[in-house]
Amino acid sequence: MPQPVATLLNARWIVPVEPEGQVLEHHTLAIRNGRILALLPRDQAATRFSAEVTLNLDRHVLMPGLINVHTHASMTLLRGFADDLPLTNWLQDHIWPAETRWVDPEFVRDGSRLAIAEMLRGGVTCFNDMYFFPEVTAAVAHDCGMRACVGLIAVDFPTAYARNLDEYLDKGLALHETLRTEPLLHTAFAPHAPYTVSGPALERIGRLAEHLQIPIHIHVHETAGEVARFQAQHGCRPLERLDQLGLLSPRLLAVHMTQIEPPEIERLARAGAHVAHCPESNLKLASGFCPTARLDAAGVNVAIGTDGAASNNDLDVFGELRAAALLGKGVAGDPSVLPAARVLRMATLNGARALGLGDETGSLEPGKAADLIAVDLSQPETEPVYHPISQLVYTASRHQVTDVWVAGQHLLADRRLTTLDLDEILQRARAWREKIHAGHRA
Repeated sequence: MPQPVATLLNARWIVPVEPEGQVLEHHTLAIRNGRILALLPRDQAATRFSAEVTLNLDRHVLMPGLINVHTHASMTLLRGFADDLPLTNWLQDHIWPAETRWVDPEFVRDGSRLAIAEMLRGGVTCFNDMYFFPEVTAAVAHDCGMRACVGLIAVDFPTAYARNLDEYLDKGLALHETLRTEPLLHTAFAPHAPYTVSGPALERIGRLAEHLQIPIHIHVHETAGEVARFQAQHGCRPLERLDQLGLLSPRLLAVHMTQIEPPEIERLARAGAHVAHCPESNLKLASGFCPTARLDAAGVNVAIGTDGAASNNDLDVFGELRAAALLGKGVAGDPSVLPAARVLRMATLNGARALGLGDETGSLEPGKAADLIAVDLSQPETEPVYHPISQLVYTASRHQVTDVWVAGQHLLADRRLTTLDLDEILQRARAWREKIHAGHRA
């Protein structure tokens, strides 16, 4: 007698990511209780299972959902607000003043909803955020069924969110406790950077992260100027300072890392630390080039992030895949490094591992959460298909993502968001544009 399951997905190709480079043709994925029950040939699935829902994806690749390991989600409301500027001017003269004036729980709610809508439509099933009012972002993610790791933000200066380090950490720890039983919501400490968070504060955060066994998500070595100023002030480079303070460990997710020396790559590898590579944001801000091929060769776990839409200017992880692959080859001077399967892994399983979620998501394996997407490769831009993984990395667009599931819940069905009101989200975004634009001119 056939075994009952919730969903059967019959796909032209399934790319499980683990093992790396594998492509299963004419296979079926079975979902039960929000988890992957089995992957097997389609003819076997037809006799083994009976499903409440069966979906035929005859032109599609079924693959793990993309994991965006570095976002400032609600900054989507500042998309295009201050472009074509160096990082320091962009932050100090435009972004920080705008945040001081406008960022509040309502801004974070509306910006997070816009960001999650964009990410789901682009095949992202999990994002790692760093921003103020993280409890609001967590609530938005919860309401729409998105998997998220929300940052317990900390900086050395007062903001609308908190007055001092004690308040930042008290609020963060309270949020961590609130989310402990939420299966789709996770936390990481999110001190902004070594130059905005003092050594004693970072040391304290490191001890808390060790106690709670959660990641530390921090900007590190983003620009040459930042590293030079830090070295002049402290007598060492930022990564060395983090090492001195006890933060260089498997919990560390170092974002950007465009300025790395060979001994620092070795240090990262020995520590088991992770790197969040944000190629498009780094290119747009002319911050430098993360040596991803050298990091990968040294055994450092490199994952993919978009950064915020205020600096990127989108949350398109498919775009980042292509940029990471091409930039990595160009920087290395070697077209054979970072093959497509390895880069796809960076945006899926590597991202999950960087967030401490590698046993839960990031690959299509029985027992893992059913976080997956379907990508239609029958479009003119991706035909003919010789190698599906190459098409995903080098030619596919986020607009070819037709369906998205998180923990088995169908959040994007044939390009339609099922848990978000897109018209309302867009209306709110346009209202914020009018308000911010008018205030900026005044």
